[in-house]
Amino acid sequence: MPWRDHARAWFNQVVTDRHVACFPVVEKDGAIVACAVGTLELGVPNPQCPRGRTARRANVITLPEHRGQGYATALVAFVVAWARSIEADRVDLSATPDGQRL
Repeated sequence: MPWRDHARAWFNQVVTDRHVACFPVVEKDGAIVACAVGTLELGVPNPQCPRGRTARRANVITLPEHRGQGYATALVAFVVAWARSIEADRVDLSATPDGQRL
């Protein structure tokens, strides 16, 4: 099965469960110009992650013509707030070189 089929199945399963994932967006004139994905990952509890609950921020994307307006920063802050609301022990971010400054 191609990755897009797996992704579609995953999104269909979690999109309505705010305790598993969040999908904040920024809209401008009725169009989405930036978005992010936050997911909860359950792992083995350890000293740095006492309950084994890690929130992962991924796919923070802003359309090129809308960059530099603070949208990505706001989306990252939203995911961090979501992580706190679901009692994640930590928040991880995988970033491309362009996104590392966030």
